[in-house]
Amino acid sequence: MLIDFFYSLRKAQLPVSVSEYLTLLKSLEKGVVGPVSIGADTAQGAQSEPQGYSIDDFYFLSRMTLIKDEKNYDKFDKAFAAYFKGVEYIGEWMTRVPPDWLSKALEREFTPEQIAALKSMDWDELMKTLQKRLEEQKERHEGGSKWIGTGGTSPFGNSGVNPRGIRIGGKSQQRSAVKVWEQRQYKDYDDRVELGTRNIKVALRRLRKFARAGAAEELDIDDTIRSTAVNAGYLDIKMVPERRNNVKLLLLMDIGGTMDEHVARVEELFSAVKTEFKHLEFFYFHNCVYDYLWKNNKRRYAEKFPTWDVIRKYNKDHKLVFVGDATMSPYEIVQPGGSVEYNNEEPGATWLQRLTHAYPKFAWINPEPPGVWQYRQSISMIQNLMGQKMYPLNLKGLEEAMRSLSK
Repeated sequence: MLIDFFYSLRKAQLPVSVSEYLTLLKSLEKGVVGPVSIGADTAQGAQSEPQGYSIDDFYFLSRMTLIKDEKNYDKFDKAFAAYFKGVEYIGEWMTRVPPDWLSKALEREFTPEQIAALKSMDWDELMKTLQKRLEEQKERHEGGSKWIGTGGTSPFGNSGVNPRGIRIGGKSQQRSAVKVWEQRQYKDYDDRVELGTRNIKVALRRLRKFARAGAAEELDIDDTIRSTAVNAGYLDIKMVPERRNNVKLLLLMDIGGTMDEHVARVEELFSAVKTEFKHLEFFYFHNCVYDYLWKNNKRRYAEKFPTWDVIRKYNKDHKLVFVGDATMSPYEIVQPGGSVEYNNEEPGATWLQRLTHAYPKFAWINPEPPGVWQYRQSISMIQNLMGQKMYPLNLKGLEEAMRSLSK
């Protein structure tokens, strides 16, 4: 069975070697994970669990021995779940609201007149009302206009309609939530995507400044010929440092939420950037930059990088590039506590101004089509903060962004 498991991982394009597979077998043989009796609740049609071990024990052991780079965890989870049918690992949901209150039982449709009649609360009223609802509500509600629930016009819950509310659970539909009450896990962008990156690389090459740096490890043909001739024909090899693009790039990428629709294109861009720029530093943020960034989405709550530290560490000779759709509630840009995920002490606009002041050469790359920019208030606000240096994620836009950064 484990041979088929190994081949299924290779089929999923995971870099799993035979030696790593043998390490997994040896670990099982040595009893690295303790034996657990097999339950009778294995998913219907699933492969049998490795004899003597729970599926959880085997999952963590196999991931530890077979996967050496955390960027492949997401691919491994999918391949593992596909092989052991029905196995999924879902992050813990951090909320005081009972789960059954948020399960959608019906899909309600609203007329344009009903939607137009809805009124939105301002920020302070929204937060105070939510606190009051949590204290008063005792049971599940669906299709209403007041309580925390689903399928209604209440500003609290999910799967309904409201011009400005707080989504609790569920999936984004109307994109009008000003805060999302849940802990979400995002997947790192894959920097090895190759399909479609060639033209992107060509566009990025407009931002180049070559210099020879490092150890003398590249053959200097002209100097070698000259020195050999001077040396009466005896070979005299001359080496020079490798010629590299000396541009330093600080890349800040939006992840999760509405950016899920643009993952493939951003991964192509990320792959091309890592190839073209040797001096690259990258971090993630969600919707807008606040007081901290992160490098790994699996550890985003455990390993935070204060934005102030990033500004102090990387000199102003770095080119600063934001990648994001700039689609969010305006509160996230101008309101303290406006982040959809936590109570930020300072608004996002303050941090964007600090970053653009620290790095005079900056640009914002937006994967959303330019035709929709004028209809989204947050995009207009970010454009103003960027001094109109926002460019679409297409070849023409990338060329314009690189030209702006190279001036």
